[in-house]
Formats: sequence, C-alpha cells, structure tokens
Amino acid sequence: MNIGLSSYTYTWAVGVPGSLPASPLTAEGIIDKAADAGIGIVQIADNLPLERWPEEQLKRLCEYSSDRKVSIEIGGRGMMPLHLLECLKTAEKVNSPILRMVIDGQDFEPDVADISAIIKDLLPEFKSRNIKLAIENHDRFRASEFERIIQNVGSDLVGICLDSVNSMGAGEGFEEVAKILLPYTINFHVKDFTIRRVSHKMGIIIEGVPAGKGKLNIGEIAAKLNERGQCRSAILELWTPPENDIEATVLKEELWANESIEYLKNIIK
Repeated sequence: MNIGLSSYTYTWAVGVPGSLPASPLTAEGIIDKAADAGIGIVQIADNLPLERWPEEQLKRLCEYSSDRKVSIEIGGRGMMPLHLLECLKTAEKVNSPILRMVIDGQDFEPDVADISAIIKDLLPEFKSRNIKLAIENHDRFRASEFERIIQNVGSDLVGICLDSVNSMGAGEGFEEVAKILLPYTINFHVKDFTIRRVSHKMGIIIEGVPAGKGKLNIGEIAAKLNERGQCRSAILELWTPPENDIEATVLKEELWANESIEYLKNIIK
C-alpha cells in the first residue's frame, strides 16, 4: 500500500465555493507537491472534476504526471449511470486503476437496490477496462448498507474506499465501520480527526487534525490493510478548520499536509 495525496488534501487551496484563493491550486500543482515529497500517487477528486476536461487537456495532464513519475487516481461524485460511465471512461484515459465514487449527487439519492442495479449493469464496462470501482462510505448510508451493495453486486471489481470520518454523519464511529468494511477496502482515505465538547457542554465538534495528531489509529488500520493485500493506496485527506482569511487558511493547510506526509512516511510501508 502506497501513500498518495488528494485534491482533498488541499481543499482550501483548490477552492471552496464562496472562498477562492487568488491563485487556486491546479491538478498539475498537486502532482508537483506529490513529486517534490517523493510520493507517487495523486487522487484527483470531484472538487477538480477531470471528467469535464477536454481530451487534449487530459492528455497533457497524463504527460505531465508521467514526466514527474506520479500516477493518477480519479474520484467522482454522483453515480447516475451516464455520469458513472463518463467518470469510468476518464479513469481509463488517465490510466487510473480505480475509480473512487461517492454515490449521491445533486438530486440523486438512490436506495441500496437501485444503486446495486446501476453498478451491476455497468460491470461489463469496468471489466473491459480492468478498472475497479471504489465506493466511498459517505454520510447517508450505514456501513451495513455499503456491505449489502458490495454483496449484491458480487464482483471483485467493486470494493470500498474506506474514509475514516464520513460515516460519523450516519451516526457510526470508525471502529464500528472498519470492522464491517475493511474486508472490502481497496482504497483508504487517511483523515485524522479529534472530537471535543463545545464550551457549553451541550454538543460536540468533530474536526480534522494533521495525521497522527488525532484519534485515528493509522498504524493499526494500515497494518490490517497491508495484511489483506488488496488496498493499493492510502490517500491523505484533511479537514482543515479555516482561519480568518483564505491566505492564512491555505498556509495552515499546507503546513498540515507537510506534517502529515512526514508522519505517514514513517507509519505506512
């Protein structure tokens, strides 16, 4: 399992709607950060949607990543049949061995049966391209429902992108989620976090922290995934709380990314 960076490592630098930096970080810029850090994988996700790029621009990106000796994984959002196929074709164009997808999209929240059927219908497309679908555990479904989707489809071309925080939005802690989904995990989102009570004690806040500074036992999870041998990449993501202005926020995010990279290099082999 190899370490990778993501367009969600540098979410603020890429640009959050309503809070854009003066010079947003590009896909090429993320590749540069990976190459400079000695990391060989970047996951370009739905905040830089490559499926919208013209063919010639994708070709130049592939040439650039090849020159810098960094491979690309693609991530998308919204598994509507036509969009899922579009993302799959883009994954093929950038030589991505996996397609990480979030199920829900705008005005699209399928149930377990419907999303299972969509994936089954597109299995021949994945097989012909030798690309695996990595479904990310996200807020709406519980871990047992993601497991049911995987079992319904019944193909080794379909697995889980295991995110360490998202399922808290469905009321599930990471240890509970990992027990169910780790056997199906083919991609791991390393996103460390902390939990604290608000000042009036009536409620809690879940926030991101640099890798190794929070409650996520990264070493234990990495060891279990390495033992199974089916997870190709551990992709660093950050939930960086913002500062008073976007420039300070981007700087903080960069410092957190650098600190996290150094930590993960010592933990994930």
